[in-house]
Amino acid sequence: MSDRRRLVLVVGVGRSGTSLLAGILGQVGFHIPQPEVVADSTNPRGFGEPRWVVDFHTRLMRRARVTVFDARPAAWEKTRAFAENREVQAELRDWVASEMRHSDDVVVKDPRVGWFLPLWLSAARELELSTSFITMLRHPAEILASARRSYGEWQTDASRAASWLNVMLESERATRGAPRAFIRYEDLMSDWAGELGRVGDTVDLPLLAGFDRARFPEVDQFVDPTLHRNRGGWDGLEVPESVRTLSDDVWTALQPLAGRGDGAEVHPTLDAARVTYDELYAEAEAIAQSSVTAVKPRRKQQAPTQNGSVSLRVRLARRVPARYRRRIRSALGRSR
Repeated sequence: MSDRRRLVLVVGVGRSGTSLLAGILGQVGFHIPQPEVVADSTNPRGFGEPRWVVDFHTRLMRRARVTVFDARPAAWEKTRAFAENREVQAELRDWVASEMRHSDDVVVKDPRVGWFLPLWLSAARELELSTSFITMLRHPAEILASARRSYGEWQTDASRAASWLNVMLESERATRGAPRAFIRYEDLMSDWAGELGRVGDTVDLPLLAGFDRARFPEVDQFVDPTLHRNRGGWDGLEVPESVRTLSDDVWTALQPLAGRGDGAEVHPTLDAARVTYDELYAEAEAIAQSSVTAVKPRRKQQAPTQNGSVSLRVRLARRVPARYRRRIRSALGRSR
């Protein structure tokens, strides 16, 4: 691998401080691919997200029917499959190659990136890039409160808490053995320069090693502690006790990772939590089967012939794949 060209992937659940971190990295010398997603009221200082990456991930997730806050353990199989898709591989590789022409140090942040780590690693290997990961850690209760405020209540607190478990456990496991660092949100807020220096030493990023805060006074203006608006515990959040307890256990287990070592001693604890969560989710799915069945689209009943059998026209139509039948119906509708 080249020790000159570096790709940094910011990993973590949405509303965990990933935008703050990406914004800081952009101001201290890392290249954030342009154009970026435009700032709004949910992130007034900006998202630090390349527009192309967000659109790319969103398109793939729609194809896989996976959401950003997806709590299903089985969803990982759907997104991992894109790492074997040569067309998708080539699309990402070509884009990354084009961005590396702008700088030897590129940072990519998108809450969806954790769903596609094998795909990104494949592209980085082909381009002989040195790839490292920085994961933001923020207590799940704070994330849920922030998500409810920013995204509304279309998804329940319980579902978002479960998705935090699903995403954090898998992201931690997927980055083991790779250069990586973890940063607590509150630590980044209180001492962003110290945290960047620690990360630079941990994952060998020359732009951050021996970091001199005095060189970047603009970052002090960018890091606004008043934006840490959602604090506190689980009070006011509707999350089952079993999910709250497991979330707190995982949060505690993740803390040693936010140091100078990789914290390998906590891997067995996190692996056991992964098993516990998978069993918990499978149990919930089994209990809720009737609710899932009730909202499934129903197939239209085909009208039988006078003698009760299905007509020849219907039998022939059934031999045509559904996607072609839809196109034929659409074409016929336009011709009327």
